[in-house]
Amino acid sequence: MKELSMNILDILQNSVNAKAKSIQLHIVENSASDLLEFSVKDDGKGMDQEMTKAVFDPFTTSSTTKKVGLGLPFLKIQAEMCNGSSEITSQPGKGTTVRFRFQLSHVDRPPMGDLAGTLSMMFTLHHQVLFHALYEKDGKSFEISTEQLREIMQDVPLNHPKVALGIEEFIREQLIEL
Repeated sequence: MKELSMNILDILQNSVNAKAKSIQLHIVENSASDLLEFSVKDDGKGMDQEMTKAVFDPFTTSSTTKKVGLGLPFLKIQAEMCNGSSEITSQPGKGTTVRFRFQLSHVDRPPMGDLAGTLSMMFTLHHQVLFHALYEKDGKSFEISTEQLREIMQDVPLNHPKVALGIEEFIREQLIEL
């Protein structure tokens, strides 16, 4: 995938597929330490040690519809090529956390891409999941959650088409201000 937002979408969808009720995305962009890091933490079904060790193998997948899982292995390679790293921790019945780090200034670091579109899609398509996203950039931050959005929207469902567009526009404006 050419944009990190697409990798983030893939990881968030993995969390949804793992029956997570709560998913936290944390992105840190720090110019002073030349670091771009993101993590996804969920309370889904988790993985045993064997699966956790094999998750970066492209021929390992929990999917029943495909025989390979290329998203995480390629993202790991991209992170390492950009002087970064990757890690995953998981416990059956407790959930999973994945973390990727990139040298922010590295010429080969993939761009973030359409993060506003990714987040609004997840918030509206999987509105029953409690999503929480925090983006920190050089001392400034933006935070949003489905819980906050439900409170604002009251009786209007998050998956209403006009609400979905409004959420995306709001996220986009907040990210621009960072």
